[in-house]
Amino acid sequence: MTTATTQAPAAASQVQTKQRPWWLTVMTGALAFIIGAILLWGELGTKLDVYTFLVAVLGLYFLIDGIFHIVAIFVDHSMWGWKLFLGIIGIAAGLYVLEYPVVSAIALPKIYVLVLGIWGIMSGVALFIMAFQGGGWGAGIMGALGLIFGLVLTFNYSDFGMGLAMIWVGAIWGVVGGIWLIVRGFQQRRA
Repeated sequence: MTTATTQAPAAASQVQTKQRPWWLTVMTGALAFIIGAILLWGELGTKLDVYTFLVAVLGLYFLIDGIFHIVAIFVDHSMWGWKLFLGIIGIAAGLYVLEYPVVSAIALPKIYVLVLGIWGIMSGVALFIMAFQGGGWGAGIMGALGLIFGLVLTFNYSDFGMGLAMIWVGAIWGVVGGIWLIVRGFQQRRA
């Protein structure tokens, strides 16, 4: 009588999913935190320098985030179409804000809400799809929230009050999300 060794199927927590490099996650989190901190604690109404800096940082954030999405294609080939699309949207938004800083500064609440809404929709859809392809329930929840957030912003971007309120919401989202991304990036590095 021979004994056969059987292996149990891998548990869901043991399945390896492809993730973007840890340093991309940390850098994205740091940029989100910086933007959120400026929006929360900067005196935007009285300091033109802070306001101008915010416009430049916002443009750079969208540009760098778009580049990171495209770089992620070369590191992890899965979902390359979505990464390319998000990269192109991010780069286009960043270049627009950097090319027209005065117009962007004057119309920042509306532009911020519209760009954030479009970004939320695209990121939400991408995260939601990734969740069904092994990204986990966290990606699914963040995708659903991003999609809802993006739709609300896109349909109400012209309301002045919505723009001001969403700047505060975006600031809080940037600080909390930035900290979460930084922590997550260093957890990825240890794993």
